[in-house]
Amino acid sequence: MTVTYSSKVANATFLSFHRLLLRWRGSIYKLLYREFTLFALLYTILSLVYRLVLSEKQKRLFEKLSIYCDRYAEQIPVTFVLGFYVTLVVNRWWNQFVNLPWTDRLMFLISSCVQGKDEYGRLLRRTLVRYVNLTSLLIFRSVSTAVCKRFPTMDHVVEAGFMTPEERKVFENIRSPHLKYWIPVVWFSNLASKARQEGRIQDSIDLQNILNEMNLFRTWCATLFGYDWVGVPLVYTQVVTLAVYTFFFACLIGRQFLDPARGHAGHDLDLYIPVFTLLQFFFYCGWLKVAEQLINPFGEDDDDFEANWIIDRNLQVSLLAVDEMHMNLPHMTKDVYWNDSDARPPYTLAAADYCIPSFLGSTTDMGLSDILQLDECEISDCRPQQQEPISIRRQESVLGRVRRLLSVQEPPDLRHPRPVFKRHSSDAPSSFFLDFRGNPGSADIAPPSSLAIPPSSLDTLSTLREVNSNPPSPESSSSVVFPRLVVSPPLFSDACHNGESFGKNQNGLDHSPTDELPNMETTR
Repeated sequence: MTVTYSSKVANATFLSFHRLLLRWRGSIYKLLYREFTLFALLYTILSLVYRLVLSEKQKRLFEKLSIYCDRYAEQIPVTFVLGFYVTLVVNRWWNQFVNLPWTDRLMFLISSCVQGKDEYGRLLRRTLVRYVNLTSLLIFRSVSTAVCKRFPTMDHVVEAGFMTPEERKVFENIRSPHLKYWIPVVWFSNLASKARQEGRIQDSIDLQNILNEMNLFRTWCATLFGYDWVGVPLVYTQVVTLAVYTFFFACLIGRQFLDPARGHAGHDLDLYIPVFTLLQFFFYCGWLKVAEQLINPFGEDDDDFEANWIIDRNLQVSLLAVDEMHMNLPHMTKDVYWNDSDARPPYTLAAADYCIPSFLGSTTDMGLSDILQLDECEISDCRPQQQEPISIRRQESVLGRVRRLLSVQEPPDLRHPRPVFKRHSSDAPSSFFLDFRGNPGSADIAPPSSLAIPPSSLDTLSTLREVNSNPPSPESSSSVVFPRLVVSPPLFSDACHNGESFGKNQNGLDHSPTDELPNMETTR
């Protein structure tokens, strides 16, 4: 009975839903045509009475009543109450579908873990899955009207093969005022434990997995029973129903077209047919009909669940899996990609457009030339004492300008930082780190123009200081013998070098670039 139209809307095309509007089975027209016809008929009768039957004095009274109903009918919160109710019902409907009992997981475990190709092993596996199907059948009989019509008594259950006459006697001898769908679960658990003791189930872990899956299957069944037992509160359903039908009862009077000659506000036209009122009735009452159809999906509506089909499918598939397919494996052969390390299944001509390359990341589209050009532009900004070449300035990309705009730049009025040498550790007196923060207590060493470091690299170098070390005093700065430093500028040495070698400054420091990230070596 479920209406399936997924293939009709597989692709989004122009007016792809228009073909669905002409379907009758499961449509809103089938659900609503009776109520819609009754509403239109009552509206027409009131309109004719107003125009042809009432006297002038009675017309004036009817006009006042119509204006009153139209004014105060909008105070009924139909949209809020109805929308929240339908959302609740749809979520409840979907949760019931998610918890439908399927036997697939249990039949896989039973077929693989319960050993024995003899008649007893076959009987053991078939009995286990029959108890599983019997559990779901007892639940469906209690919640679904369609299944209850198919299996009204236990005689029909025995006749269908879900239960043997001996099992029925045991079932009926168990006195319990509650629904006895749990009895086959107990039979299943005991039989599985017996199979473990007899060695048919060779490992206790396999027995535990089977029992866990059976508990999950029982949880699905109990969830369906709980949804059938505890529904949406009746008071909420009554409030929504009264709100919708009271609103449209007021619309029967309040949405009448009054005499335009009387000059009533909003009644300048007399169209006879209330088009938008009919549309409003169609949408609101259709919304309510959706809730009526989905509140119990185990009935006999067009969109209710196919419980009888689920019972048939579970029984047929599960018996096939544990009996004929038990250890019935096809012969293993080498696959067609045995000697092919790059397995690529072929595409038909109709599916050729779906052969696409693998996604390697969003940065794959960034060309290497753009990255190098960006680095060159940043390096060119690091030379305050040299005139920037016009060719490099012309090669600046828009991305480079935006990046420099968003980055933190050094204020132009500050002087260039002065290097400070600090000991990295008391155990290594020859290890020093360079600091260009312009500390007044540091050695007065100006960085050469070829060793100008951008702000981002400056922050990197400044983090390499030892926090516990104290800056040298002015008195000791003159007696310090500075080591020979080898500084590796990060990522821009080639652009800053330009074929020139680094010279010595006034303090005798020899700076030579390398090709790696910042790394400082000290030698005496």
